[in-house]
Amino acid sequence: MTTDINKNETNTLASRSNEKAVLTSCDSVEPGTGQALVQRSTSGQSSNTEQMTKKVLITQSNYIPWKGYFDAISAVDHCVLYDSVQYTRRDWRNRNKIKTAQGLKWLTVPVDVKGKYHQAIDETRISDKDWPAKHWRLIQSNYRKSPCFDEVAQWLEPCYLDCDEMLLSDVNRRFLSSINQYLGIQTPLTFSSAFDLRGDRSEKLLNICLDLEADVYYSGPAAKSYLDEALFHERGVSVRWLDYSGYPEYQQLYGDFVHGVSIIDLLMMTGRDSACYMGATKRDE
Repeated sequence: MTTDINKNETNTLASRSNEKAVLTSCDSVEPGTGQALVQRSTSGQSSNTEQMTKKVLITQSNYIPWKGYFDAISAVDHCVLYDSVQYTRRDWRNRNKIKTAQGLKWLTVPVDVKGKYHQAIDETRISDKDWPAKHWRLIQSNYRKSPCFDEVAQWLEPCYLDCDEMLLSDVNRRFLSSINQYLGIQTPLTFSSAFDLRGDRSEKLLNICLDLEADVYYSGPAAKSYLDEALFHERGVSVRWLDYSGYPEYQQLYGDFVHGVSIIDLLMMTGRDSACYMGATKRDE
């Protein structure tokens, strides 16, 4: 995969800490009605262990995702963007929702998918270079009256208007990095192409954990249907599950409160206080 993170991957992996543990949400979870709370798997290691942990999130990149996505990133030491897997249409990879006076509206990044049924996320190309300006105009028109619009627009507007990336993975990482910076999240982001992805579905995830010298793996609940927890346990890697429940509400525009919208909504309404409506993933012991 050719992406803007490649030039930083060698330094990122070389500078990793000596701590050991991993947070992983390999499958996208439908934005729910609450915050991500980590639950320890019964097949994992004892919670009484005294060794230090290094947490790693393994997740497919999403476009301006909901607050739970960033909540999970903020709780870990390393985030792997698992974009070597197949691109899925009508999913969160290239679109998300914002609130408008007419109801929820999808912001969709146009991508070239015609006849490309098996292409990976990191192979998916942008099909219309004018989309950033269109998206920014929609955000501006619907959030200009929000309390923190001016502050957020200072960095979000150029993030859109200067966006010239032609691969979806690069677009997603651009916005993830900018939002992380605003929120003060310092977790490194690395594409899965930096790793030797070997083995079956569970083994690939396990081997990323082992390559990062991790001993704890976090995953979204959707992975329970296929993840081989015993395999992880055999290699000394504990599995923990994310539970998205319990997020507090905040003031929103346009009617009833909705949790499952892009984090752009939270940023526009609460600005630097956004962290007050996140953070449950850190209660992982």
